[in-house]
Amino acid sequence: MPVELAVAPIAWSNSDLPELGGDTTLETCLKESREAGFTGTETGVKYPMDPETLGPLLQTHQLKLASGWFSGSLRSCTVDEEWQNLQDMLHTFKSLGAPVLVYAETSGSVQSLKEIPVTQRPVMPESEFQEYGRKLTEVADRMEDFGVKMVFHHHMGTVIETEREVDLLMENTGPSVRLLIDTGHLTFAGGDVDATTLRHGSRIGHVHCKDIRKEIWQRVQKENMSFLDAVLEGVFTVPGDGFIDFAGFAKILAEIQYSGWVVVEAEQDPEKANPLEYSRMGCEHLRKALQGASITIDH
Repeated sequence: MPVELAVAPIAWSNSDLPELGGDTTLETCLKESREAGFTGTETGVKYPMDPETLGPLLQTHQLKLASGWFSGSLRSCTVDEEWQNLQDMLHTFKSLGAPVLVYAETSGSVQSLKEIPVTQRPVMPESEFQEYGRKLTEVADRMEDFGVKMVFHHHMGTVIETEREVDLLMENTGPSVRLLIDTGHLTFAGGDVDATTLRHGSRIGHVHCKDIRKEIWQRVQKENMSFLDAVLEGVFTVPGDGFIDFAGFAKILAEIQYSGWVVVEAEQDPEKANPLEYSRMGCEHLRKALQGASITIDH
């Protein structure tokens, strides 16, 4: 039951907040990702999406492509339209051997709107889940046939944010729709990470590990902040620097016999949280937690 450790480049350059790490080069990000102890990376705002350019870059730094984010809009478009929207990324991911693509439904999302509190996110009526799930499953089926699996990312500020919404999504989709479990986002939303992971263990196809600073999270709720303001305040951090129990979470991953990528993804202000220092901290903490649960880590 081996896993591999990857890191998301959002610690170096933030896609939604270009002022965070805007001057940091892709070369620095890739070099420090490997230096911090990771063997994989997800794509980011500065990554070229041409496989003939990205492939050699990753090889130079001894990194594999683990996955990357896709902003989905299936609530507001057809299956055929979304399939066309996915083509360039799917081609790149298949060419470079990425096993999964991170899909999130971002229609109407407030995650990138600094002036709107995250509590004002769109909510999808429960009556809509059946039709949405049908469309999502059709896209995921096509992706699986193509050779890159879909992992669905529940995310703050989107229509799939809470534990209940994750359950509804899983109930209304077929097995080709895998779940990305994100420790930080589900905790932020008030969900039970361990229980959700156990409940949907057979469907989990990708793992994002970020920690939460409890005092800041509580202040975010009290002051009704936007998602981006919460990030700027430092609500997220790497495993081992917040209050989430990653040793316990690792035991859950062992129980469901998870294998695949485990990704440190913790967006912070790089001026306050040095990306190399914090990524190394997260890698070491996660490695100890996984080894403590007798999970083999591929190097």
